[in-house]
Amino acid sequence: QVQLVESGGGLVQAGGSLRLSCAASGSIFSILVMGWYRQAPGKQRELVATINNGDNTNYADSVKGRFAISRDNAKKMVYLQMNSLKPEDTAVYYCNALLSTIGANRNFSNYWGQGTQVTVSS
Repeated sequence: QVQLVESGGGLVQAGGSLRLSCAASGSIFSILVMGWYRQAPGKQRELVATINNGDNTNYADSVKGRFAISRDNAKKMVYLQMNSLKPEDTAVYYCNALLSTIGANRNFSNYWGQGTQVTVSS
């Protein structure tokens, strides 16, 4: 069984910073991609940033230059440093991992965390 557990959300004023963390645990064989998605009230879940096992990153246009994603492969963790936060960044942020589990014969599946709330006040 695989678990993704996020932490680091909270309430911050516009212009402030937050750092989200996500820890993956369980019978993990290999993690191909880790990333962050977000969902604001009444909106669809959207990609924020991803990072693959070659440290190649991808960002939504709305967060480029403000957010930075990183990962620690040894600890099976991914981080999202969020700077210059705006009220429109308010959402539940979800950790995501594309990974294979032990015994899964290198079949990769998507896993999600439970989400952490980020609220940016104006």
